Amino acid sequence: MSRELYPKQFHVLAGSHTMLQETVMRLRGLDCESPLVICNEEHRFIAAEQLRQIGEDGATILLEPVGRNTAPAIALASLYASRSGEDPLLLVLAADLLIRQEDRFHESVGKAISLAEGGKLVAFGIVPDRPETGYSYIRRGASLGKDGFVIEKFEEKPDRKTAVAYVKDGGCYWNSGMFLFRASVYLNELKRFQPAVLEACEPAIGAIEQDMDFVRIDAGKFRTSPAISIDYAVMEKTGAAAMVPLDAGWNDIGSWSALWDIQERDGEGNALAGDVLALDSKNTLVRAESRLVATVGVENMVIVETKDAVLVAHKDHAQNVKGVVDRIRKLDRQEHINHREVYRPWGHYDSIDFGERDQVKRITVKPGAKLSIQMHHHRAEHWVVVRGTAKVQKGNETIMLSENQSTYIPLGEVHALENPGKIPLELIEVQSGSYLGEDDIVRFDDRYGRK
Repeated sequence: MSRELYPKQFHVLAGSHTMLQETVMRLRGLDCESPLVICNEEHRFIAAEQLRQIGEDGATILLEPVGRNTAPAIALASLYASRSGEDPLLLVLAADLLIRQEDRFHESVGKAISLAEGGKLVAFGIVPDRPETGYSYIRRGASLGKDGFVIEKFEEKPDRKTAVAYVKDGGCYWNSGMFLFRASVYLNELKRFQPAVLEACEPAIGAIEQDMDFVRIDAGKFRTSPAISIDYAVMEKTGAAAMVPLDAGWNDIGSWSALWDIQERDGEGNALAGDVLALDSKNTLVRAESRLVATVGVENMVIVETKDAVLVAHKDHAQNVKGVVDRIRKLDRQEHINHREVYRPWGHYDSIDFGERDQVKRITVKPGAKLSIQMHHHRAEHWVVVRGTAKVQKGNETIMLSENQSTYIPLGEVHALENPGKIPLELIEVQSGSYLGEDDIVRFDDRYGRK
């Protein structure tokens, strides 16, 4: 499900919204500004569209040209939020976590605010309900009144025996990766313990450019930053670290077995999503995206079907899916990069058939959206409208097409496609030629700023 160009935070895994949307919606009821989203360059249009869908058009999307882990990312946010001379409190949330009980989450944030206003760097420690070897831990120290504790020590991911001891101890919590602090406090501690990060991020933010909904930084400057987590850079070194316990149904959904744990299940313990028939099957997760999936006589399995791949695994081995991804990379395949259905700022397309010299796509264009003015050196295209209205530019000619009408774009002809209507435009595109790669696009003009 999670691909390089469409990772976990953009999927609907629990509930009716994506994990990014759930994270932002979780802020409702708190007294806070519009969110600042730090996003990889490749994910910018997906993030913007998902924020728009939940009415968060005013969110700022700050683009990272390269990944440098959490310490530099949070430094960018701190510098950007402070650029007008203010010194705000920052609530730092990963966009791929599940929190079931929002009232308890809000309560813990309230406690963290009082500590952060006093100069603390506050981490949220998850009250553990089982021994867990996949998480790092926070060991609490002295009490800070009714609101939280001093952090005595950060513990690395333990073995099973140590994890059991941590849970029995009662003073150890899972490290959630969520924080609250004043921007200036974080930046001062970063300058003290990891100055190279700040030396890269300050000039990067000093050269910001606005690009539509996005804020771009100086890529060259940012690339000089060390790649380091906030834990290693600051939290494990500072004397200002504090912790607030959080018991709110937190889950990082780090594996398919973890998702089975939290989903609603039938009388046989099966968690089913999509078009699924389960016969004589128990304690199994089945997710069908595009077709009927039937199971007979299976138990403790994970079965996930997408348009281009199927996973079948025992629940006890579900975390080893990383090994499958490694094998896919070594074989120089493409399934780890993207799904068959690919999202663009104007909509999306689904490559429904692919031959040696031909390809068929189903293209959906959002109302008011327009693809770039472009041409191809190696392929011709035939478009058939199946729903909505298409405005087509072919050389110096502009035509309108409605349902069941078509047009042909010869190799080398400059063309563009636009949806002037109020409903999504859907069309079938048949490509033919000697090379059908997505990089055979020469753009002359693009309203989305793509090269």
